[in-house]
Amino acid sequence: MNASVPDVPPHRSGAAPASDATAPAALTLTGERTIPGLDIENYWFRRHQVVYRRLAPLCAGREVLEAGCGEGYGADLIAGVARRVVALDYDEATVAHVRDRYPRVEVMQANLARLPLPDASIDVVVNFQVIEHLWDQGRFVAECARVLRPSGLLMMSTPNRITFSPGRDTPVNPFHTRELDAAELADLLVAGGFAGPELSGVFHGPRLREMDARHGGSIIDAQIARAVTEAPWPPQLAADVAAVSADDFELIAADTCDSRHIDDSLDLVAIAVRP
Repeated sequence: MNASVPDVPPHRSGAAPASDATAPAALTLTGERTIPGLDIENYWFRRHQVVYRRLAPLCAGREVLEAGCGEGYGADLIAGVARRVVALDYDEATVAHVRDRYPRVEVMQANLARLPLPDASIDVVVNFQVIEHLWDQGRFVAECARVLRPSGLLMMSTPNRITFSPGRDTPVNPFHTRELDAAELADLLVAGGFAGPELSGVFHGPRLREMDARHGGSIIDAQIARAVTEAPWPPQLAADVAAVSADDFELIAADTCDSRHIDDSLDLVAIAVRP
């Protein structure tokens, strides 16, 4: 994947400012679903948003399925360039929220193991930060291959098991069923009928590395420690988290000469082609 794909302009993100009194009420913060417009959640939102912004140009003019849309901000971002966006989520309240807040997205409640679309009906399937939640990952990937037209794209992101649950085969996060490393993700996609995927990794850029240094080596661990203990956030940590932008993350292709190895990435990103 070319990591220099241009960003979609930020104003298309669909993330309503927290002060926008006309916007529908936000979904409940569960600790797992990422929600825009919340300072305390901003690091995770921006870490997800960067992948949408970098890959959305590949959806331009195409019919797109987002399988597992969550709050809906990403589906709406893609709707700014795509011909059509269909979004699926298993949770009824989430579907109602997306329908109310993002009218240019066609949203349906569905089980991702049985995609409610005809064979060869979609150009791109987007599946960001979802595969790690699924019990039957192989079946889902096969379903993606079924609904994609020939030469269609499956674009997927997921936490890197090596850095997200270090030293473990079972996930630390209780919401996750199975996490993957880069090789496991590639194998899953190939077994599901896709050509060899192009892999990239999400890394902290220079400003986030400075924040890491300010907060004991990891701004991630500093946030998790407060969440686990319910301790007050130090003012500097709160200010830094609120200030993170999508531009503070780097998306590095696995086959570049960059010294950072994909096994050290925070999240994995794959683009696979249906033959």
